[in-house]
Amino acid sequence: MMTEPYGQDVPTSRRLAYAAPAFALAVVGIPIYVYIPKFYTDVVGFHIAILGYLILAVRLFDAVTDPLVGFISDKTRTRFGRRRPYLAGGSVVLALSIFFLFNPPERSPTFETVWFGVCIFCVFFFWTLVQVPYESLGPEITFNYQERIALFAWRDGALIAGTLVAASSPALVSQLLDLSAAPADERAKFFWISVLYTPLVVGFCWWCVFSIREKSRDAEPIRPSLEGGFRLAFRNRPFMILIISYTVAAVGSNLPATLILFYVQYVLQSTMADFFLALYFVTGIFFLPGWVFLAKRTGKKYAWILSMVINTGAFLGVFFLGPGDTMIYGILVFFSGIGFGATIAIPSAMQADVIDYDELITGERREGHYIGLWSIAKKLAAALGVGSGLFLLGGAGYEPNMAQSEQVLLMLRVLYALIPSLCNVSAIFIALAYPISSSIHEEIRDAIANKKKGLKVLDPLEPDRLIP
Repeated sequence: MMTEPYGQDVPTSRRLAYAAPAFALAVVGIPIYVYIPKFYTDVVGFHIAILGYLILAVRLFDAVTDPLVGFISDKTRTRFGRRRPYLAGGSVVLALSIFFLFNPPERSPTFETVWFGVCIFCVFFFWTLVQVPYESLGPEITFNYQERIALFAWRDGALIAGTLVAASSPALVSQLLDLSAAPADERAKFFWISVLYTPLVVGFCWWCVFSIREKSRDAEPIRPSLEGGFRLAFRNRPFMILIISYTVAAVGSNLPATLILFYVQYVLQSTMADFFLALYFVTGIFFLPGWVFLAKRTGKKYAWILSMVINTGAFLGVFFLGPGDTMIYGILVFFSGIGFGATIAIPSAMQADVIDYDELITGERREGHYIGLWSIAKKLAAALGVGSGLFLLGGAGYEPNMAQSEQVLLMLRVLYALIPSLCNVSAIFIALAYPISSSIHEEIRDAIANKKKGLKVLDPLEPDRLIP
């Protein structure tokens, strides 16, 4: 039988070690979703629609690999644990794949297409091999409802900080090396970014591997059926409410993440995109401790909903902006960023709670199953945001490095501001049905303890139902 790792409180040193990989793995975020598409279209010479198709295809591929990796890691038994071997080995091949993606050779268009396709598939496969086991570590580090808020705020705060650094890295490298916008200098810029991140990914993942201890689980039964395990997950009502709400919101948030460079350049006619990205992420990090404080007092659900309300209310105004409205845009970005950190960290803490509910129902700890499904949701949301955004922009007549038509500008405003706001409103209404509060979670943990003692227990979410 498993005992709770580290007790209820997580020391700062372990919080930091657990958060560290998130900082480095953020390179598989803004650089790949925002800068790499523009680099491959404007410098390498890729057609924007083909790029969108390939990114969508690799995300569909993830729909297979994510749950498979989660299932395999749940079943893994080594003296190093279920998750850490994947972090140790996967981080090395992931770092190499990132290096190759960022450094395409100058060859024929066909060769470059194949190069991008192979590299992007390798990056996302090996990212899955690291990310799913890594995130599966979190829910078992502590079972305390309140402590999880802080733990995942550290991890996702590191993710936001890492995203800020990754988003700023092209501008910083260009400034430090005095690089221009010429194709050769653009290639040099991405070379040095890859040189910086290759050891960072490996080093931070290994820091976590050596610092986070896993409990032996040899006595726990393992379900042989992947399909049966997912059927049980789909019957987990709190999880389904959470993942549907999160996915709807994530589809919307990935559109502006993909299109910000296009929006700022062509709608606002500004060159300050890097500044606005930094403002958004710095604001999110700055206000994250306040959201942790609020969530501990109001509950995770209501803090999450409030963060989406603030994020949406501010960002909707971006739809009405045009050339020269950079100051107003900056103000709206700041207010939208207030809720940004909470929209990432709080759902992660809620996810850990629904995994506890699954343990009550099934008698097993199946983090890999749930993280695999969660990862699919995140990646499909990103794929829809990137793939559909680039595809629709190309269909509207987008031509790189040229003045855009009114049709393209309208499409940019709709995709960048209006659709994300509508997605958030839908997600808020779905989230209202989420049932696990602090008191309910305490009942779930008590029921798990009593069930392990052989006692009969009732379902805290359905008090009239006896759990078999």
